[in-house]
Amino acid sequence: MKWVTTANVHFDRVASPWLIRRFIDPKAEFLFVKRGEENNRPADAIPIAIPGTAKLGPHDKEGPTFVKILHEYKLTDPALERMGHVVDKGVRFVLEKYRPPIDDREGQIAVGFLAFSDGMLLHEPSDQARLDASFVAYDALYALFKANKGLSLVARAEPTADRVVEGA
Repeated sequence: MKWVTTANVHFDRVASPWLIRRFIDPKAEFLFVKRGEENNRPADAIPIAIPGTAKLGPHDKEGPTFVKILHEYKLTDPALERMGHVVDKGVRFVLEKYRPPIDDREGQIAVGFLAFSDGMLLHEPSDQARLDASFVAYDALYALFKANKGLSLVARAEPTADRVVEGA
């Protein structure tokens, strides 16, 4: 399947293609259109995070595109749902000035992922390169949420396969 979003992908428009590629369509192709030229998008591509898109549009009262995709494709994995909270809080940080308290683990992770996304805008010259370089970070976050519900291994003081945490 082909998917299309606006150019200069960042955060939700990186997390959403990651979700599609990992859980919906492993061979998904992503296309990018300039802002203001969304109506010139390919007719055979599914729009995501494009203003005016009925089901999978940009962040609104229904949440970010990532969460909309979770619901549309009935993905109920608790780790993906936690990632949806991270994406939602990150978008709210940018658009609504949400500032997570110190005990809001998902909000704190969102702020870190926003910094990562900002850096990717500067580091990678193209949208496709940005997706390719960023997916490993989303793979890692998913693995963390799958393994231990978002707490760092150090905070949980659990040994990993190749190292033992002191005091464990």
